[in-house]
Amino acid sequence: MSDNKQSKLSIREIALRGTVIAVIITVPSVLTFLISWTVLDNLIYAAILGAIIHFIAMGFSLKISKKILVKK
Repeated sequence: MSDNKQSKLSIREIALRGTVIAVIITVPSVLTFLISWTVLDNLIYAAILGAIIHFIAMGFSLKISKKILVKK
């Protein structure tokens, strides 16, 4: 019974790991949007590039969460 209790994550650990995943997903897409909007001066192209990078980051965050953020 004590082994099962030790393998559970606390609320703080869940919130911290969720925040890390959110940063991994959000920061690259927002930076890509802002930089491409500044360089290209076109809002639609910047939004499309930001969305593409966002979905790529979502794929990487799934792999990262499975490998790094799992409690051992």
